[in-house]
Amino acid sequence: MAGFRALGDPTRLEIFRLIAAQEAPVCACDVVDRFEVSQPTISHHLKVLREAGLITVSRRGVWAYYAADPRGLALLREALIDLAPTRLAAAG
Repeated sequence: MAGFRALGDPTRLEIFRLIAAQEAPVCACDVVDRFEVSQPTISHHLKVLREAGLITVSRRGVWAYYAADPRGLALLREALIDLAPTRLAAAG
């Protein structure tokens, strides 16, 4: 699954965790401020996460805002349940 491949990179995993933990979409500028990598690198990671279906983007003027994609989260959840149905179903 593309989602798991995208999350295989430690920086992308942390970016995804940051975005998924927010109730409202997060400005790309706030994501850049949280990491010690360049803005183009963050943009690349956001693109990979978006193409994997894990996050969505909306534009507000010149700013891009990112949010976790509920469909991508559901796919990850389903894939994990398929891998360990008993343990995860009991926790769900």
